[in-house]
Amino acid sequence: MPTMLKFRTRLILSHLTVIVVILTCSGFAAYWMLSRAVHHQLDAALLAVAETEAAMLKSNQQQPIKLNETMAGTDQLSFARIDRLVQVINSHGEVLARSANLGSSQLPASSAILARLAAGETVFETLSTFGDEPVRMVSMPINQLDAPIIIQVAGSLDDVRNVLNAASLLFVVMTLVLLASVGGVGASLTRKVFQAIDNIVHQAHRINEANLSERLPHPGTRDEIGKLVDTLNEMLDRIERSFEVQRRFTADASHELRSPLSRLRTELEISLRRPRDTTEYQETLQSCLDEVARLTTIVEELLVLARLDAGLERSSVEAVPLNSIIQTVVERIQPMADKRDILIIVESLKPIIAKIARGSLDLILTNLLDNAIKFSPPGGRVTIRLDVEETEAALSVSDTGPGIKLDEQQQLFERFYRGSIARTTDVAGVGLGLALSQAIARSHGGHIDVSNIDGGGAIFIFKFPLAPFREQHCI
Repeated sequence: MPTMLKFRTRLILSHLTVIVVILTCSGFAAYWMLSRAVHHQLDAALLAVAETEAAMLKSNQQQPIKLNETMAGTDQLSFARIDRLVQVINSHGEVLARSANLGSSQLPASSAILARLAAGETVFETLSTFGDEPVRMVSMPINQLDAPIIIQVAGSLDDVRNVLNAASLLFVVMTLVLLASVGGVGASLTRKVFQAIDNIVHQAHRINEANLSERLPHPGTRDEIGKLVDTLNEMLDRIERSFEVQRRFTADASHELRSPLSRLRTELEISLRRPRDTTEYQETLQSCLDEVARLTTIVEELLVLARLDAGLERSSVEAVPLNSIIQTVVERIQPMADKRDILIIVESLKPIIAKIARGSLDLILTNLLDNAIKFSPPGGRVTIRLDVEETEAALSVSDTGPGIKLDEQQQLFERFYRGSIARTTDVAGVGLGLALSQAIARSHGGHIDVSNIDGGGAIFIFKFPLAPFREQHCI
């Protein structure tokens, strides 16, 4: 039997077992309550007859003791005329009067019962061996007469048992009907549930890297299966986006690597077509060296990103003064800003110590300043600001450039992505700097946000925790 079929069978059997137990317990409880009610009703009827006879005897104390139902007797016990057997005895168990339907028989009165009656207790008992039918009897003492007497009234339990037998049969039939109904409904629901699961499994087997846009069929319910399908479809969305990023990354990387290689090959082929003087060879070699440097930069950044993705890049985290690192980066990049006539403004910095890898902060700030200087017009300015927000530091770099389109702001951190302004100008770059900076920022438990400034320009804010944190993968 297949595993799924075994699971279905066990599930249905477990449900049916629970249903059978519940119905059985309910049936027993109902039968017990009905039995008590019927017996209580019979006891009440017997007691009512005994009280009636007692009242008649009290009202006729001056007359000989006789029963209100006394009629010409027969020698045989019979329930044919009335359905109650009545007997009056004294405290020693001697019969003083009895109903005609008792015939020559006598209702029993053991010494134990007589002792309880003498104490004034009304006694109910069941006589299983008296006559042809089981009998229920009540014995009630009367002490208000000249001499204490006892009235005994008995009634057949045959009708009670007939009622209980009918009720038992009814409960059994109802239990079987309910069991069949619930079992059928349970099997139908289970069949529908597993049909939905079969459809999900079948569709899941069909989805691969070639058709990641397809999704699992939703059963149309908000139960556990519906929530599972929603979760799996959301996971497929993330996988599809990841595959799309990887495809685009592969295509962009191929393009960025092929361009300098093509230029290298062209330069070398032209140089080899005919003999040239030393100056031309030097120019060619310098051009090739520039392309090699560009290729080296691309490969190194790709290697760092790959190692970050794999969690292999680690760097020692230490308590470093942020002010000192900012000043060091500004001094190193100042010549580039001077060439473009860009003013770098470092706002008043408070002494702040943070636990972060020194090289990571240096690289992130260098990339942000490099972008700000490239996209600021000559005569513009770049502002660096460091703020503390509770347990988080916020290092911001703003410029006076054209700003960034809203639909491009989140794509800036994708690998090899370059905004429309960068693509339409001669600004150097391959689109890996911000992607690398964001990856490093996240490895330190932080992130980089970007937005436009009112009046022109863009601002990048690197936020990272100041408090000590558990060691994470970082560059």
